Amino acid sequence: MTTHVETEIADQPACWQRAAELAATPLPGLPEPGERVAVVGCGTSLFIAQAYAALREGAGQGETDAFAASETPAGRPYDRVVALRRSGATTEILELLGDLRGAVRTTAITGDPGTPVMTAADDVVVLDFADERSVVQTRFATTTLTLLRAHLGLDVAAAVADARRAVGQDLPAGVADRTQFTFLGAGWTVGLASEAALKMREASLSWAESYPAKEYRHGPIAITDERSAVWMFGPAPEGLEEQVRETGGRWVQPDLDPAASLILAQRLAVSLAAARGLDPDTPRHLTRSVILRPAAG
Repeated sequence: MTTHVETEIADQPACWQRAAELAATPLPGLPEPGERVAVVGCGTSLFIAQAYAALREGAGQGETDAFAASETPAGRPYDRVVALRRSGATTEILELLGDLRGAVRTTAITGDPGTPVMTAADDVVVLDFADERSVVQTRFATTTLTLLRAHLGLDVAAAVADARRAVGQDLPAGVADRTQFTFLGAGWTVGLASEAALKMREASLSWAESYPAKEYRHGPIAITDERSAVWMFGPAPEGLEEQVRETGGRWVQPDLDPAASLILAQRLAVSLAAARGLDPDTPRHLTRSVILRPAAG
């Protein structure tokens, strides 16, 4: 039987296309060029925030920071804070938006219009067509990133085309036989590497790590051997592929837009979950939203 997450992974090209079309319409609340912006999230949304922050600064549109919602510095001056959250009910996001009300303009991007974030933020962008039933988040995160890339004026047509390739092509040869996975990125793809490692841990309980590519040689390469797969998002530092191969590790560098490469990593996580008898729709210890109980008085 097809799991919800498999259906949601396969639906990403269509969702990305809709996001690109939506970005071409007026969307009040998304950052304007020149604004000083913080982007916040939890889990997957944090990693998407990191990717967007790097892209926005790289596009010359203004200083952009990314924080875990629970670690956002108090009192730091911003023109806008953008909160990314699929469910819109996560405690840390709602608490932060409450703390910022009246002091900083806030925007929430959510997949669920029936959650408290709809009134907690000053502006809301709803991507309900990308919402998900699986606990493991895939299409909402990548659709949000596509929307934000397109809003920056970046051409996402090639990414959408590569997403169509990624949902249908074979997984990289031999990667499913490995038991240790390291994901690497540079610039905006550092966030994607972190998200790929999170998917592997959530769905398949795999030993997975992530690093900025140039940091990998500063210690983490020591764990790499014939059990390892090292997956690069985007261009690799010179000589790194050769060094990984010398360790016995399998080098993986899909010829795809980095966000489409993330789709392959999602599929790998689900494939390994199935091989291990796990249900990727309901990973252990996880829920769709983290709702914290108030501290006892």
